[in-house]
Amino acid sequence: MKKILIVNAHPEGASFCSSLRDTAKEYFISKGYKVKESDLYAMNFDPVGGKNDFKALTNSEFFKYQTEQLNAYQNDGFVDELKAEMEKLEWCDMLVFNFPLWWFGMPAILKGWVDRVFAMGFVYGNGKGVYENGSFKNKTAFATLTTGGPAQTYTENSSNGDINSILFPLHHGMFYFAGMTVLPPFISYNPVRITNEDRLAEIERYKVYLSRLEMLKPIYTNR
Repeated sequence: MKKILIVNAHPEGASFCSSLRDTAKEYFISKGYKVKESDLYAMNFDPVGGKNDFKALTNSEFFKYQTEQLNAYQNDGFVDELKAEMEKLEWCDMLVFNFPLWWFGMPAILKGWVDRVFAMGFVYGNGKGVYENGSFKNKTAFATLTTGGPAQTYTENSSNGDINSILFPLHHGMFYFAGMTVLPPFISYNPVRITNEDRLAEIERYKVYLSRLEMLKPIYTNR
């Protein structure tokens, strides 16, 4: 049985982006999969990594984030909020990031989740490799996102540039860095400026995408 973790990063539960989250949850549950969610805005998740991540510091005179992460991993020193998120990540077989594209990247709350949860010692370091030797090579990940502009503005020669280049830091530098198999994203372009009928069609398109996950050619894989 597959175990799914959805990390949702939209501040409005009634948004179209959040409806994609709901669609994924309903689909996975209908398949009999176990689903957990981190709804970051609903959780009031703090995206700022720092001293408050730890129960105690190894060096109170000079703070080095990665050193403290490694020590916390080795000595059960992460605060409960982070331990809970790390346990979800370790538990899942498939990781789904659901978010609106803001300023050519993820919302800060989601990037902060990665900063704090993809901790040194837990995801990498401490003898763990990266990329093809990454510690999470048995996990699969993909992104579901919405954009403010239409599809034609996210091509190689367009004003915004190629969407694949925009998503490279996520796909390569986060998912694949941790060793995960990375599937092509589902992108709903410009949902705020289309009709309700078209938005319903987008939901149906997402359902088809979800039904074909096992047939998608990965962007990166170690399997």
